[in-house]
Amino acid sequence: MAQLGSKSFRQSLILITALLGYSCTQYGQLEYVCRLPGPINEASGMITYDGKTVWIVEDSSNPDKIREVDSTGNLVREFKVDHARNTDWEAMTRDSLDRVYIGDFGNNQNYRDDLVIYRLPDPRSEPGDKIDAEAIRFTYPDQKKFPPKKKGRFFDAEALFHQGGHLYIVTKNRAVPFNGMATVYRVPDQPGEYEAEIFARIPICDDRRACQVTDAALSPSGNRLVLLGYGYLWVYENFARTGFEEPPRKISLRTNTQLEGICFVTETLVYLADERSVGRGGNLYSFPLPLPRDAED
Repeated sequence: MAQLGSKSFRQSLILITALLGYSCTQYGQLEYVCRLPGPINEASGMITYDGKTVWIVEDSSNPDKIREVDSTGNLVREFKVDHARNTDWEAMTRDSLDRVYIGDFGNNQNYRDDLVIYRLPDPRSEPGDKIDAEAIRFTYPDQKKFPPKKKGRFFDAEALFHQGGHLYIVTKNRAVPFNGMATVYRVPDQPGEYEAEIFARIPICDDRRACQVTDAALSPSGNRLVLLGYGYLWVYENFARTGFEEPPRKISLRTNTQLEGICFVTETLVYLADERSVGRGGNLYSFPLPLPRDAED
C-alpha cells in the first residue's frame, strides 16, 4: 500500500479527485440511471408509462423508429413507424388514452412548411415490429416567410405536451438578436390539417445557450409543467388552473450536457436524457423535483 506522503499516493489522489470533479461537472444534480444502448446516440424525446422503461425517439438523420429501453440500458423493443418520415423528430408525449405523439417540427433554419405531429397507438400492445402513424399537420399563423430574416426566426421547436384534447408546442428561439422569449402554440390532437393557435408568449431568460427550450413534460395530475433547457428547468406550478400566468421556478441542474428529453415518472420525479457527443452524454438520468412552494409552507 502506498504511504501517505509517497508520489504514487499523491498521483492516485489527484486522479480520484479529478474523476470525482469530472463526474460532478458532467452530471451536476442529476442522478445517473444508465447509459443508453448503442443504437441511440441522439435522444431527442421520450415518454414512460411505469418508470421501468422509457420509449425514445431520435432527431434528424436517424431511423423512423421508436425504441423501448429499460433502466439498466438494455434495448427491449423497437418499432419502425409506418406512414411517417423522420425529417426532424424532436419531441414525444402521450395522452390519457396512452397514445403516443411524435413532434416532427425541428426547424433550425426556419424554412420548413411540412410540420407534422404523428399519432401512434399505445406501443405496449402492438404486435410485430411496425407501428402505424396518423398525421396531424399544421402551420404557424404568424410565419409568412420561409425562412424569415434572422431577427424573426422564432419557428423552430423541440418541446411538446398534451392536455385536454390539444397538443402544445413550445418553440426554441433562434432569433438574432436573441430576446429570451418562447411561443406556445396548440393544435387539436386529431389527425388533420390545422393552422396552429397562439396560446401564449412566455419569457424564458436572456442567455441564448441556457434559455432555449429543448423539451417539455406535464405531470400525471396536469398540475406541474416543466420546460427543459441546456442545464435548467422551469417549473410551472398549478398549471391546470393558471397556465403560464404565474412565473416559473427556475432550477439549475449544474450540468451543461446536451439535454434534449424529459418525462415525468411521478409528480415529483422526472427522467432526462442527453445526446451523445465528444465522449459525453448518451445517458438516462433522474431528478427529484422540489415540492411545490405551497406544499413547503
